[in-house]
Amino acid sequence: MSTIVAGDQAPASGSGPTGRAIWHRRVGMLPLAYLVALVAVALTHPVLPAWRWLGMHLLLLGVATNAIVIWSAHFTSAVLRCPPPASRHGDGIRLTVLNLGVAGVLASGVVDQPWIGVVGAGLVFAAVAAHLVWLVARLRAALPARFAVAVHHYLAATGALLVGIPVGAWMLVVDDDSRPRLLLFHAHVNLLGWVTLTVLGTLLTLWPTVLRTRMADGAATAARRGLPVAVAGLTAVSTGVLAWWPLLAVGGLALIATAVLLTAVPAAQAARRKTPASFPSWSITAAAGWLVVALGVDAWTLLSASDPAVAADRFSAVLVPFLIGFVGQVLLGALAYLLPVALGGGPALVRERTERLDRHWPQRVATTNAALAVFVLAVPPYVRITTSLLLLAALLQFLVPAVHVLLASRRQP
Repeated sequence: MSTIVAGDQAPASGSGPTGRAIWHRRVGMLPLAYLVALVAVALTHPVLPAWRWLGMHLLLLGVATNAIVIWSAHFTSAVLRCPPPASRHGDGIRLTVLNLGVAGVLASGVVDQPWIGVVGAGLVFAAVAAHLVWLVARLRAALPARFAVAVHHYLAATGALLVGIPVGAWMLVVDDDSRPRLLLFHAHVNLLGWVTLTVLGTLLTLWPTVLRTRMADGAATAARRGLPVAVAGLTAVSTGVLAWWPLLAVGGLALIATAVLLTAVPAAQAARRKTPASFPSWSITAAAGWLVVALGVDAWTLLSASDPAVAADRFSAVLVPFLIGFVGQVLLGALAYLLPVALGGGPALVRERTERLDRHWPQRVATTNAALAVFVLAVPPYVRITTSLLLLAALLQFLVPAVHVLLASRRQP
């Protein structure tokens, strides 16, 4: 199983880095750079316009989208057993266009120039569309593979983002009565489609590898069964919020929760065989729990709202557990496992990096989830400030060693 995750990136001790390792040394800083920017926004938010919007898009468009594009390509090549590419020129162009687009979208929120954001969204759309074409080409060229269902998840997730981007661009320049419905549609398609479908597909092979155990019997079958259920749920949710049929939207959320549970059963079987005992494993476990919480809060928000405007106003109650509890923790957990392996250098260096990123992991996981549990409650403002500082401190406990690991790898021969 570890060979599926690592691909050709774990050379024998003492050998030089492989092509994929060199690639990850180059691009590994992209998600981390956006995390650094997110910390800067958190520290300076009183003087920043639209800081909530900026922070949310730094996490989803900057951190998550870069991580997904980079690592879904990595996992696609690994599960389909694709040979290492002769050149990374096309990959580099896609990431360059993507990040120019992300910069444009973020800048538009800071300087209040919507058309900069529209151009940026167009660049993001082009980069993601090129990524979709790349995924389809790899899938068509590959021999039948046991875990190709992971790539099918990536295709569905990428398609969802390509639907969500134009709606987000439209909202930058149009503000009318349709805006609450468009906001709910944009948020659900991106969060439940682009992010959640990618996570479900990736954890099929990543989760047992993180635990260092074999995959549970039936895991691939559960993923194949869960994907159409999740896609049907996403279709129902997006249609329900756009047409404002709350019952349909909540039914879609129930289908997505069913797909999550289908994936969780073999994951739990693997965890019973090998108990989670690291930062990546517990961070991912906690993220799964917060995903279920977010889906429940989302259903309650939609059912209790009298109209789309009320639902859109209350959607912040969904964003906190989804963005911090699920997206943030699953990203940090996955990166904490993948970076040490992908950077190459041999088993000794992989162990050293892993130990650095695992340092104080029980305290970090406990602090993050206890602080988040308090933050989502109706508590006084000073309690929210305290818990947000604890969350920021836990993020820095990951970010500082992760940047150190990446910079140190670049100095290695």
